[in-house]
Amino acid sequence: MEDTQSVASLLQSTTSKIQQLQKAFAELESHRAITLNLKWKQIEDHFHGLEKSLKRRFTELEDQENEFKIKTTQSQKLLETRQSAVIAKEEASLQKLQEKRDLAVAAITGGTPMVEEKPPPPPPPPPPLELTLTNPQLAKLCKENDVAGLHKFISDNRKNLATIKEEIPVALQVADDPGGFVLDSVSGFYNLVDGKKDANLLGQRRTCIMLMECLSVLLENVDGVYVKRLISENVKERAKGIADEWKPKLDDLDLDASNGNSLEAHAFLQLVATFGIDSCFVKEDLIKLVPMVARRHQTADLCRFLGLSEKMPGVIDVLVNSGRHIDAVNLAFAFELTEKFSPVSLLKSYLTEARRVPSLIKSGNLSPAQNDVSERELSALKTVIKCIEEHKLEDQYPVGPLQKRILQLEKAKADKKRATEVAKPQPKRPRANGISPVYAPPPRNTNTDKNFYPRMSERYAPAPTPQSQYVYDNRPYGYAVQPDTHMGAYMGTPAYNMGPNHAHYFATGYQYQAAYMH
Repeated sequence: MEDTQSVASLLQSTTSKIQQLQKAFAELESHRAITLNLKWKQIEDHFHGLEKSLKRRFTELEDQENEFKIKTTQSQKLLETRQSAVIAKEEASLQKLQEKRDLAVAAITGGTPMVEEKPPPPPPPPPPLELTLTNPQLAKLCKENDVAGLHKFISDNRKNLATIKEEIPVALQVADDPGGFVLDSVSGFYNLVDGKKDANLLGQRRTCIMLMECLSVLLENVDGVYVKRLISENVKERAKGIADEWKPKLDDLDLDASNGNSLEAHAFLQLVATFGIDSCFVKEDLIKLVPMVARRHQTADLCRFLGLSEKMPGVIDVLVNSGRHIDAVNLAFAFELTEKFSPVSLLKSYLTEARRVPSLIKSGNLSPAQNDVSERELSALKTVIKCIEEHKLEDQYPVGPLQKRILQLEKAKADKKRATEVAKPQPKRPRANGISPVYAPPPRNTNTDKNFYPRMSERYAPAPTPQSQYVYDNRPYGYAVQPDTHMGAYMGTPAYNMGPNHAHYFATGYQYQAAYMH
């Protein structure tokens, strides 16, 4: 503290020293014999810059010192609180042990008979965790037991979900009944709207699971004496009732359809683990649900907590037989079963399965991309490479040949796409609309007589007779020939029929193909 005050006093005296230096410089300048290139303004700016830099650094050091003091004080308080809790727990255990000893001695010596022990006093509330909430609204919602408000707050702040998940265990401590509060938020997990799942139901279900996980984190960080205060016996009974209600609904879940990512099965297992009601269910019933959640990252911890580690070899066998080799590899690493289930062998089997043509039974349930063998192999190769990198298996299974195969498949895919685009049929020519009546040139005139307007008789067809009015009736898209009445008075030549094999012309004289007549 004395050093800090001395540094502060030196900084305050900087201005006065700069003024003294200015006077000395002015006196020196009055006695100078030659002109100095250095100006006082330059010297003053230099010293002021040094002063600002020193003050800024001094302020930073003060802030760091204050922050360190606050953290030290918080740590000391937390340590004292935990020490007091340990001492109280030890005293309670010693007192209980002494009572049992006195009762045992009295029973042996024929004294007073053994009597029932008095129930221990309720444990004090758990000490609050020393954390500053960046979202104070969380504590307010938990204090008010506002389940709907908490769900809405989490839904509206999905971008900050990681921070919210870290702070919820702290905020739950201010709730009057943390276990009951979380259980209330889970009760609407199976809500349906008009017989269909609500659009926001998936998000709400993920929130329910997250809240149960946060309550588990809180339970892990408090002493056992406080667990009963966080989850009472009444709350446990309610949780068991909800689990009994959910369990029949899980029987309808399809192992293949869930694809190892079932929210329903995950919520059930998390409910059983968080509220400590696993003893109410047979382990065989719980282990059946594990393949449905094998893809979720919480699965390994859930299985350990529920005491299912010994059953995992059977789960891995089920996954392999279902074609889910990647999930099997992940669980083999999580439970240290890689000697029994070789990861490299599982990954190679997975690629072999991906290259096979799907059967007719399974192909109906696959998408077009999954039915394409090349697409399935390409996707499998990328998944295998990712699994190799995650578990550091490069030495046992080099990724070079796999990457080379990916390049070959992608090139073949691009070539196939280009060939398909080239082979696409060209669009049809647009249909001509508003076509005027068609006139075909007449047959060659063999009449040698000179009539009036002989060239006109060659250009225009004479008026047809009723028998020749529809010369295209034998064609599917024919048009009736309209009579040329405006020249009939001048022609005087007999009418004639147009040959059925004559070419087709527009009125302008250009020939067209009959195939384009629509």
